[in-house]
Amino acid sequence: MKGLMENENGDIIIDNEVVAQCAGLTAVECIGVVGMATISVKDGLVKLLRGDSVSKGVNVTIENNEIFVDFHIIVAYGVCISVVADNLMNTVKYKLEEITGLTVSRINIYVEGVRVLE
Repeated sequence: MKGLMENENGDIIIDNEVVAQCAGLTAVECIGVVGMATISVKDGLVKLLRGDSVSKGVNVTIENNEIFVDFHIIVAYGVCISVVADNLMNTVKYKLEEITGLTVSRINIYVEGVRVLE
């Protein structure tokens, strides 16, 4: 389902992919997040996504104008994962609510790997 808002001029419909891109771009800006991850079902390997692929590591569901987000991320080696996750949740919640006008009800974070930054 898509996000739907009504005003006096008409309807505004927000696609899940738009919300996923906003969430992914916000996530990679957070300190400690190296990037988004995708898991190859075929061989079970985790792949780091870069650039335009940030929305592929994000699953967005919108129900009754509430946003539910699942992140698959790779974190930097040496950071406190719980602090990175809290920062990611708070930042994404704020940004998505500000951009879309919808409520973010739940954010799940799946840490798929750790990378050493060079």
